[in-house]
Amino acid sequence: MLNFGHMGGCTNCKGKAGCDDHKGQMMGTVEQALADLYPTRTWGEAQDVEALGLPPDELAGLAEELATELKAATFVRHGGDDEACDYIYVLSLGRTPCVVQVRDHGVELPDEWRTTDAIEELYLRVVISHRARVAAVQQVAIDLVRTDDGYLIRERPRAGVYDAPLLKRLQKLVAILPAYDVTHLDFGDIAHAPPGFQAGTWRELYGADPSIANYLFYAQPTTMISTTYLPAQDPS
Repeated sequence: MLNFGHMGGCTNCKGKAGCDDHKGQMMGTVEQALADLYPTRTWGEAQDVEALGLPPDELAGLAEELATELKAATFVRHGGDDEACDYIYVLSLGRTPCVVQVRDHGVELPDEWRTTDAIEELYLRVVISHRARVAAVQQVAIDLVRTDDGYLIRERPRAGVYDAPLLKRLQKLVAILPAYDVTHLDFGDIAHAPPGFQAGTWRELYGADPSIANYLFYAQPTTMISTTYLPAQDPS
């Protein structure tokens, strides 16, 4: 069996014992998932298993429930070929139509963007694994900058959720996941490399060791900034 060691808690918190119990159960789920998925203990050599992620109807249902309970717009994005996950974006700062709608869902470019130099939005990004019934949440800033012939969209994820205004929504979000048989993983506890595992080709691609999140969700580094170019649309 793997051994992730003791997961620390907040030493000045009266709920530390309960928190440590939760983290112990959470990391037990991670430990079992990695053992089942990676018998060779090497990134990139995941064993073919039955898809364990949420089917499309449940994914849509979760997004709808999050929108209702969090009083925020939500948007599903299915992972790419190198991503063993799906995403739900929860709009936390900004308004619709938002950048994610235009970038991912074919929504028409708002007229006001044509005269705006830049737009900044903030999201909670829920990442839901296809390989195990687990999910994690990241705080993501998305910026749009107008250029001479289009728009640059930059997505900047952080390794967890840090801004105080987002934490209350995060708590509500996490409380909803068990109803879908999904275990929430604290991003701070899966942002490091699992002990005893080999990086495989990941080190050649990114120059370091993959984190637990890279084994369960997606290949790219957890805080890698992605940039998309959106051509300007003819207003006529």
